[in-house]
Amino acid sequence: MKSLTLKRLIIFFSVIIIIILIVFKFYKKEEVKLIENIEPIEESFSNSNIIKDIKYTSLDLKGNEYTILAEEGEIDLNDSDVIFLKNVTAYIKLIKNNELITIVSNFGKYNTVNYDTIFSKDVKINYLDNRITGNYLDFSMMKNLLIISKNVVYTNPENNQLIFQ
Repeated sequence: MKSLTLKRLIIFFSVIIIIILIVFKFYKKEEVKLIENIEPIEESFSNSNIIKDIKYTSLDLKGNEYTILAEEGEIDLNDSDVIFLKNVTAYIKLIKNNELITIVSNFGKYNTVNYDTIFSKDVKINYLDNRITGNYLDFSMMKNLLIISKNVVYTNPENNQLIFQ
């Protein structure tokens, strides 16, 4: 009788361990790791925190490349991971279809740690034959999310304009 109970306990715990291993193997969250290549092309070496001709490049795990360029940037004195940008151009090169998304704006706020970027004032997005304009764009590379708002106008060859406010 004791050996039958012992066998049942061993089988029960074995099944529990197998279930736990399966759950952890198949339901594991996809880990996002980014590779960063920071290239300030030319820096000003004065007492200010202004950087000229900025270029940041990063890759996600899928191989998509995000490059952001700006004529000028100023490091936030309260958070050195944040840079305020002027005359910004960003390129998102999608590796899957070899397509390019271009984003242009007057100003930007770039986080060098998580690559989140806020574009503001006269924001223009070009993707294939599609063009979107607006006043504010929030882009998160890690969340794979792009949100444009404030006076949004969408145009493409098939429909002239759709306006969202």
